[in-house]
Amino acid sequence: MRIVLVHPAGSNWIPGQKDITPIANRMAPLGLLSMAAWLEKQQHQVSVYDCLGWDRLRPHKAIVQDILACQPDLVGFSATTSGFLDGYDLAAAIKQQKPLVLTVFGGVHVSALGAPLLEKFPAIDYLCMGEGEATLAELAGGAAPATIDGLVWRDHDDIVTNPVRHLLPDLDQLPFPAYEKLAGFPKRYHLPLFSYIRPPGATMVTSRGCPYQCSYCDRSVFKQGYRYNSAAYIYAHLQHLRDRFGIRHVNIYDDLFTAHRKRILELCTLLSDQPLGLQFNCAVRVGHADDDLLRMLKAAGCLQVSIGIESGDMELMDRHKPGVQLEDVKDTVRRIQTCGLRAKGLFMMGLPGETEDSIRKTSDFIMALGLDDMNMSKFTPFHGAPAWQDLEKFGTLQEDWRQMNCLNFVFVPQAITSREALDELYNQHVKRFYSSPGWRKKFRRRMWEHRWSMWHMISHLPDFITAKNNFEPQKDH
Repeated sequence: MRIVLVHPAGSNWIPGQKDITPIANRMAPLGLLSMAAWLEKQQHQVSVYDCLGWDRLRPHKAIVQDILACQPDLVGFSATTSGFLDGYDLAAAIKQQKPLVLTVFGGVHVSALGAPLLEKFPAIDYLCMGEGEATLAELAGGAAPATIDGLVWRDHDDIVTNPVRHLLPDLDQLPFPAYEKLAGFPKRYHLPLFSYIRPPGATMVTSRGCPYQCSYCDRSVFKQGYRYNSAAYIYAHLQHLRDRFGIRHVNIYDDLFTAHRKRILELCTLLSDQPLGLQFNCAVRVGHADDDLLRMLKAAGCLQVSIGIESGDMELMDRHKPGVQLEDVKDTVRRIQTCGLRAKGLFMMGLPGETEDSIRKTSDFIMALGLDDMNMSKFTPFHGAPAWQDLEKFGTLQEDWRQMNCLNFVFVPQAITSREALDELYNQHVKRFYSSPGWRKKFRRRMWEHRWSMWHMISHLPDFITAKNNFEPQKDH
């Protein structure tokens, strides 16, 4: 079967303004690439179309023609909440021109909402719930829909939800993602600026699932089911990226990379004994980053460790990320830096229960940590996340899927007067961090290391000036 897998572009990060996020960070769609590799293993002819993989976003009409030029029998879409409607517009246009082409949607958003999507969106033929490799392979292989676990489908006028598909027990059975299917990889893709020293870069995922259940995380729709690649598999994957694509830096985007300590120690031993000449970044959680592990990560080539912190207000932490203490966060950051690694803090503003006081506490906490970098996302409630269940008790929700991307405030907590006020607080405190003398000193010291990032920024200077202006606090008139 001829299959085209599509990653929709989604919408602008700020409505009415140019979307510059792909300029600052353009990630390969790893889920689709894993799917493509698995389907090709089943002898299907697969193409991957990444709508964000172009230097300039193409109009829908051109994208549809590009997809249909592959003469597909099936077109699969992997869409986030913010990208779902964009994907559906493409699917509807494809159906209008080629009604016999099968359209299939999968991803976390689809898995959270399920059958009602088929009721509302007639141009979709099938939904893949949960992990999609085996489900889509069986569908493409001609199996009867009624026999395929994890499939939602139409039986004449009825919508049928088949039994849940069991999770893949051994991730090592999966082939490496089909990076070669991406036009211009790795040149058209790049890691977040100043997170790497040597390009080109790539991304990896070495595990699925998470043993924890934070309130804001929609991964719970896949159940916990924590599984991981072996150290030998990860090493071979890194070697593949280096040898075939010349990759020199890898960002590992596991929800919790160090949850299984033994495999990380094995991986670090391999990378130390048989160096591949590349660096990597990863994420840890408080309680999963002892000194020996951190020192081994450093020796293996790790440059930066991210740590999910979310808030500097203990009441919010207890509600949304239970089991993490702020004093332990401070200690973990200190130990990361003592081992010679960079520490990047990940935070979230606008959680249910947020107040101006809790925002100030978080901002003060950030400043006290002495971080090398930080990221502040805007809380976005997703279908399937525990926080979704009683969200309206704690604030006002504007359920606009196109804006639900962690870059817009679609939820305003009760104690905050308006979305505009929340945006102003966000801009103020993000700017506070990046304007601080301590961070600027670190940045200046590392500028030569990051000359490739500097060159990229200079090459797109007007776009970055526009972004900077969005973070300027509004002046009183």
